[in-house]
Amino acid sequence: MMSTIDTETLTVEEIYDLAFNVLNKFGCNKENASAISRTVATAERDGSLSHGLFRIPGYVASLKSGKVNGNAEPNITSSLPSVITVDGNLGYAPYSLEKSLPVLSEAALKHGIAVMRLINSFHFAALWPETEYLAERGLSGIACTVYKPSVAPAGATEPFFGTNPISFAWPRKNSTPLVFDMATSTLAMGDVQIAARDGHPVPHGTGLGPDGKPSDDPKEILKGVLLPFGGYKGSAISMMIELFSAGLTGDNFSFEAAKTDNNDGGPAKGGELVLAINPELIAGPDWDTHSEGFFKEIKQLKGIRLPGERRHRNRLDNSPRKINKELLEKIKGLSES
Repeated sequence: MMSTIDTETLTVEEIYDLAFNVLNKFGCNKENASAISRTVATAERDGSLSHGLFRIPGYVASLKSGKVNGNAEPNITSSLPSVITVDGNLGYAPYSLEKSLPVLSEAALKHGIAVMRLINSFHFAALWPETEYLAERGLSGIACTVYKPSVAPAGATEPFFGTNPISFAWPRKNSTPLVFDMATSTLAMGDVQIAARDGHPVPHGTGLGPDGKPSDDPKEILKGVLLPFGGYKGSAISMMIELFSAGLTGDNFSFEAAKTDNNDGGPAKGGELVLAINPELIAGPDWDTHSEGFFKEIKQLKGIRLPGERRHRNRLDNSPRKINKELLEKIKGLSES
């Protein structure tokens, strides 16, 4: 099943330019195209390939279908000092987040904790940029969102949950923050799609084929269903994310997103919940010293790697990034069509 993957190299700046030009051509204004392109280029820079250029055809599909407003301007309101609502006005999430995360940060720094709900938006990116932004400002952050059903709850064989990712970040005064971003499915949908494209198997337990039997063939899993990580435990966390991302925001649950989406290949409308916590106000001035003692102890374990360390190492590499040639030709074809 293994295949040779042809690649071409692009600098991070070239990745940004390619994404911007395509998005701008198909109906994104400068502000929205810039925000998405920064998200895409950052993902490629840090090695998060399933959220980089891989997403551009989906963005374009949703612009061409008219589902998403490429000129959307988010509306930010606060009903309470620590409760922020961001109405994306049917636009993409990156621009809404760039405008609203500073507001959330200010509220958490002042009040100790603040929550933000992003509604009427289309999220198609990784979640770690949100939580890392908060951690770089001395805050702990949690973010989560849902998608259309693709994951069977534990004990079931039919999809009901989205891949329902969650990201967490913890600030460190003299080091890069601890950041993780993970789907609550055994493997993220984008990673399964890339495995199918590149012709390599996925770990056993990732999902079921259309016959309802376990499979390590990503093409068969894409015809079937993904599974939650850790069985009932991952399934419970996925349910929690449904309730946080939809129950608390008032936007779509995964099953509702499936009913309303036009299936153009782009993102579905949904909500995102972002929580910001100020450890300085909650734990006191020694919070960092105490936490660093924890990190010192765990780093003594042989073979340990903290979440986010690989991504930050990738970030320090200024060399061009390898891009799947077939994907690159598809995106260039869009820009030239």
